[in-house]
Amino acid sequence: MSKFLKSASFGFLSLIIVGGPESASAGDVAAGQKVFKKCVACHAVGDGAKNKVGPHLNDVFGRVAGELDGYKYSKAMVKAGQDGLVWDHQSLEEYLKKPRAMIKGTRMAFAGLRKDTDLQNVIAYMKQFSNGLPERQDKEKDADVQAERPVSTQPRPTPVPESQRRSQGIFGLGRPALANEIAAWDIDVRPDGLGLPEGSGTVAQGEGLFSDQCAVCHGDFGEGAGRWPVLAGGYDTLTEERPEKTIGSYWPYLSTVYDYIRRTMPYGDARSLSDNDVYALTAYLLFLNDIVDDETFELSQQNFTDVRLPNEANFLADDRTTEPHYAQRGEPCMTNCQESPAEITMRARILDVTPGSGSGSDHEGIGGVD
Repeated sequence: MSKFLKSASFGFLSLIIVGGPESASAGDVAAGQKVFKKCVACHAVGDGAKNKVGPHLNDVFGRVAGELDGYKYSKAMVKAGQDGLVWDHQSLEEYLKKPRAMIKGTRMAFAGLRKDTDLQNVIAYMKQFSNGLPERQDKEKDADVQAERPVSTQPRPTPVPESQRRSQGIFGLGRPALANEIAAWDIDVRPDGLGLPEGSGTVAQGEGLFSDQCAVCHGDFGEGAGRWPVLAGGYDTLTEERPEKTIGSYWPYLSTVYDYIRRTMPYGDARSLSDNDVYALTAYLLFLNDIVDDETFELSQQNFTDVRLPNEANFLADDRTTEPHYAQRGEPCMTNCQESPAEITMRARILDVTPGSGSGSDHEGIGGVD
């Protein structure tokens, strides 16, 4: 099935509906906090917020576009500020709806919020963190009231002597990990399915999750947005000079896909997905890579190991333990490795794995967002 038909069946080709006068209605702060999860990969807000891939959003209301100290904006954003763009409810609403349509040349990879309710809610949430707005003033007033309350006169507990706090080991440091603490970290999944949790998810469920949580960086079809990783395609490119190493073209095991999503995604909000969510997203990625072509396909613990990725056979088992010095527990030879002195024949390219992570003036701000 073609990607066009797939996209049509899941409603990818959405229309951007420009809000009318009701767009400026008050939003729901709690709902806006959930919408802001789409932003945390690149932006921070709240106490101690700092610039990330994009600038922090504290006091964004009333800020001239492109003029936050310490962040290197795109030329397009700086020009917009010089031309008089100041962030307020109306301008943020227009920008968050479709960033690259409002400011051509912005590095903002985010495609935009499709729902007007999401726009109003996230703007209401962001308003909390701007000085001079009613929401912020009310919070500061509440803080003043709290400060005026009497301090508790209850005596502090007597500190436990260090000698009594020591429990384990020669240095008396730490304690044995509890079973639930070990379980929280012991979440790896092996290719044979060991470690998979109970649960399931369908391609259709994964499409919705991907659109909300992943498309901002990876594109609606896994094609990658800006310099963020491509997740689909790349077939028959592994022999090329610059291969496209995607889940469908390169990765050997589906367990790696599940494990990686479960541990680290969404970027900036890791471990926020349920096990069922991860199953659904993994199923949707299989669909994007044509490994499954049934929109109703459901991935679960029961059928997980039945799915094989196309490039599995091209990976070799790690047999280092059979190599002589490993098998005999001997020391490897580290002298007289070759007759002539070693020469540098090639240098590695500079690779910024996370867009905007480079350091120095040559890389500062590359791949970031405005």
